[in-house]
Amino acid sequence: MLDANLTQQLKAYLVNIREPIELVASLGDDAKSRQMRELIDEIAALSDQITTATGDDARRPSFLIRRTGTEIGVRFAGLPMGHEFTSLVLALLQVGGHPSKAAPALLDQVRALGGDYHFETYFSLSCANCPDVVQALNLMAVLNPGVTHTAIDGALFQDEVASRKVMAVPTVFLHGEVFGQGRMELEQIVAKLDTGASARVAETIAAKEPFDVLVVGGGPAGAAAAIYTARKGIRTGILAERFGGQVADTMGIENLVSVPHTEGPKLVADLERHVREYDVDIMNLQRADKLIPAPEGGLHELVLENGASLKARTVILSTGARWRQMGVPGEDTYRNKGVAYCPHCDGPLFKGKRVAVIGGGNSGVEAAIDLAGLVAHVTLIEYDTALRADAVLQRKLHSLPNVTVVTSALTTEVHGDGDKVTALSYRDRTHGTMHRVELEGIFVQIGLVPNTEWLAGAIALSPRGEIEVDDRGHTSQPGIFAAGDATTVPFKQIVIAMGAGSTAALAAFDHLIRLPAEETHDWEEAAE
Repeated sequence: MLDANLTQQLKAYLVNIREPIELVASLGDDAKSRQMRELIDEIAALSDQITTATGDDARRPSFLIRRTGTEIGVRFAGLPMGHEFTSLVLALLQVGGHPSKAAPALLDQVRALGGDYHFETYFSLSCANCPDVVQALNLMAVLNPGVTHTAIDGALFQDEVASRKVMAVPTVFLHGEVFGQGRMELEQIVAKLDTGASARVAETIAAKEPFDVLVVGGGPAGAAAAIYTARKGIRTGILAERFGGQVADTMGIENLVSVPHTEGPKLVADLERHVREYDVDIMNLQRADKLIPAPEGGLHELVLENGASLKARTVILSTGARWRQMGVPGEDTYRNKGVAYCPHCDGPLFKGKRVAVIGGGNSGVEAAIDLAGLVAHVTLIEYDTALRADAVLQRKLHSLPNVTVVTSALTTEVHGDGDKVTALSYRDRTHGTMHRVELEGIFVQIGLVPNTEWLAGAIALSPRGEIEVDDRGHTSQPGIFAAGDATTVPFKQIVIAMGAGSTAALAAFDHLIRLPAEETHDWEEAAE
């Protein structure tokens, strides 16, 4: 199961195990069970701290990683390879007593949770968001004896997925009821269980002193801006609804100059690691609700959704964008019940089924190509008269026997039976005729919408809702700057967002040093 490279890496990690663990396998006679047996034996052979045993869990194949002589452990139903291999490594280490690097206060919060919590998470091996959820719940199960967690490969347990109506990953069940769907970090999970957490966080944020620069958004533009301002020695804060933003949902990235290939989750981790090398106050998982520009000579105010507010001498807006929705009847009703926006994450749940991809740009055509290798049939629907994707992608698409391309088509409705998607209707824009496609899944890939609704009335926005900026990132309000996909910059690319974030940071610094010196700041003294 493990190649020589993975074997050597894993062996190096396993020396950090402090307490003995056992791998308790519940296996059948199928091929996956034989693969799991092979994987378990290979892992056990790498450390004298690991032993194996036979279990009788109802889910087969599955295995429990348990601290020997205790009830501390986590279970994987399926082979945790692909994106979940990191989850496997962390589970082995943490069950084996290796400490987590999460914030001590957050770990104490997990330990203090009272009651019992039985979690189950359905994942797919191609899902880039699933490991965050699996790893968070695994850590909770290690820290708190009242928490149990089983991570389940949805593609392997298809009957279970169907009976529980799981049509998107990650999907988390708590005591058999849906607890959450989509990417969740440890802080978010704990906040849902610890009802007083949000108020405590709001109180802490409200007590913060004003920042010289407050960056709103933690994607490539926001990370670059925070790094550049922090390097100037000025008081910098960064507020993010989700550090990394849209990049966290991106798979292969091959156009980031000097980095031939990386993946979104890895790039996000690298961005956050780089920001944390500087004295930046990171306020993650916080949503901005209102911006109040400063009166002349005053401080800008940012009001958060939790009721707290922050003040700053300058603000850099880098709120990014989100997937555009079709806006047709049935889309909201069947979201995560057949309507999906991440083919890499949810594609394996539609193995052998019929799906549609909405959108003929690069994202849509790439999605159709990927899905064609999993599903029975793909119908790609494009509004324009021709596909807009790169020629090389179009050639690959047209070579696939189980793909139908429909152009000049407007999707008009998503149909379902109350539980799941059953069909899609579209209108032929050339002839005006209506058509219905029977299917089980719809993947929407029609571009992005800037996250700027909350800024209406505070700064100038374009008709498309983008923040209007000049070549230095200035907005219509003095002391407020913007960068990245939320702005009127013509090309939405990671490398361009990083450059724009750096530009906005330098412009903010230039603005600060030209302000009247009403009070002395440490960084100003250092510059003299």
